[in-house]
Parts: sequence; C-alpha cells; structure tokens
Amino acid sequence: MAFSDIENNEKLEIIDIAIVNDETFKSNVAFSKGFKELGNEKNDSRLFDIKYVEKEIEAKDLLEDDKITGYLLINENEPKVVISTNGINETIFKYVVEEMSQIDDIIQNTQDYKSALEMLKNNTNINNISNSNLSYTMIEFYTLIAMACLYGGILGMFSINQTLPNMTSNGKRVAVSPTSKRKLVLSSVLAGYITQIVGLAILFTYTIFVLKVDYGNNLLAVIGLALVGALAGLTLGIMVATVFKSNENTKTGVILAITMLGCFLSGMMGITMKYIIDKNISIVNKINPVAMITDGFYSLYYYDTLDRYFFNVYSLLIFSFIMILIAFRSLRRQTYDSI
Repeated sequence: MAFSDIENNEKLEIIDIAIVNDETFKSNVAFSKGFKELGNEKNDSRLFDIKYVEKEIEAKDLLEDDKITGYLLINENEPKVVISTNGINETIFKYVVEEMSQIDDIIQNTQDYKSALEMLKNNTNINNISNSNLSYTMIEFYTLIAMACLYGGILGMFSINQTLPNMTSNGKRVAVSPTSKRKLVLSSVLAGYITQIVGLAILFTYTIFVLKVDYGNNLLAVIGLALVGALAGLTLGIMVATVFKSNENTKTGVILAITMLGCFLSGMMGITMKYIIDKNISIVNKINPVAMITDGFYSLYYYDTLDRYFFNVYSLLIFSFIMILIAFRSLRRQTYDSI
C-alpha cells in the first residue's frame, strides 16, 4: 500500500518557463527545435509549458509575478537562464539548457556545418519516454512478489514437519507407515504449492485491481514466473525442514533469514544493491532465487526478447530440483533409535 501511489505523488509537474523568441533564438536549431518538442502540447510527456515573448522585459515581469520558473535568453549565441529561486524545477530547466548547449557546440564545431544543420532539422527529436519505459517503484513490486514466493518456504517446511517423527505425533505415525519418503515429499510439495497459488492469486488481484499496478503487456509471463518462483520457495522450505535438525521456530528463522538476505541482495531495501552485487560478486545473485525472480521480471520490462526471461525460469526450476534432491537424500539418511 505504501508503494501504490508513490510515483504519482512524486511525478514532476509541467514546468512553466518563458523564452525570449528573438531572431537569435529562432536561428538556433538546437534550442528552437528542442524546446518546441519538449513544450509540444500534443506530447503527453511534455516537460515544459512555454510562453514565448518578444522582449526580455516581458519575461522578467512573468518571473517577478511568479508565473514562470525562469526564462531563457540567447545572447550572442550563448544561452542565459534566469531564475529567481533554486529548486527542482529550476535545476531541471538549467540542466536541459546545458544539454542543448552541448548539442549546439557539437554542431558549431562540425566541419560540414550545413550538412549537420540539415540533419538536425530533419532528424532531431527530443522526447521524454521515461514514463513508459522506466518505473522505479516496479522494482519494489517485483521484489515484493519474489519475497512472497520465497515465504512459501514456510508452507513447505510446515508440510514436511508433519511427516517427521521428531517434530509431531503425526510424523511418528507416518514414519512407521509403508509409504515411501518420495511420495511424502511430493505430496507435501503439492499441498503447499496449491496453497501458495491461492496466496499469489490474492496478491496479484490486490495489486492489479486495488493498487492499480501496471505489470505491462506480459502479465501472463509475470504470473508464470511467479508460479515458478513459488515452487522454488516451497522447495527451499522443504530442504531447510529436512536438513536442519532443530525445532520449528529455528527452521522458520532460517527461512526468513535466507529470504530477507535474498531480498536485500536483489534490491528491495536499496535499488542499487542488485547492480552492486551483479557488478562485483555476480555469482551471488546467480544462485539467489529472489534475484532470479526479479531479474526475470526486469527482462520482461526492459528487453524485447524472452531469452533472459527463460534463462531465469530454467534457473529457478534447476534450483527447485536441487532443493528437492537434497531433501530426498536427507530424509533417506534419517534414522531413529525409537519413535
């Protein structure tokens, strides 16, 4: 709920500015064409609401009346930004002008000036596409889903504990029954997995229809990855339940510790953490199931192909298989002097 509207609340409003629209400005293609695009009313992601004035005195009056954030004047081919206060909008305005100034310098220093100028006239388009291609809160939602998948390990642990004679009375009866350990483990996985699917269905229903989270055009792929991630979480819980010879509280603590550490390394507590780990200790996130899930989500969000997505799906399936294999071997080795 905390993440639900954070991006809308922090979304930048259209910045009111003025530009002294004299001959010097009109003849500067980089500035005139650039600000025309950034202030185009037909552009849903426009950055500026531009008031074109003929003289600087008009822009000064608008600034003194607090009707604009600042104004731009081209004086002897040098841009001049005039503002009255310092703030986010003023900083953005100055930054855009600096970027356009660099483009203008490149054009001025190009040997074939006429050719460069013609190319700029025909091809230059400055668009703000960040709203459609980048959403930093989606990283939080992705790791939230991954955390929910890994918390399914508690279900797997609980199911297995019911079959262990040193944990419950029901486990004592199961131990003396002729049922194979393999069937016990698989039935526990199935029971926990069905419960986990119900939980994920509630999670997706809530985030989509209540919080209005947009998972993009690949919703089915997102759900599919979550289902594979849930299997990884369940098998992790089963492995912990069979390997650790301790009480239920200790096993729960181990699962929570693994889950929270995985979430931290995958970027939930700090978005840059995943990048730091990938850059310096890449092997860590390659075996981190939370990172596999979030990375699969990123691939859907940022890439045109599904190669990286399926790589993470296969990695999660391999992880699940290894967890189940460890659980089988651990159960076979368990013996008891008395039950």
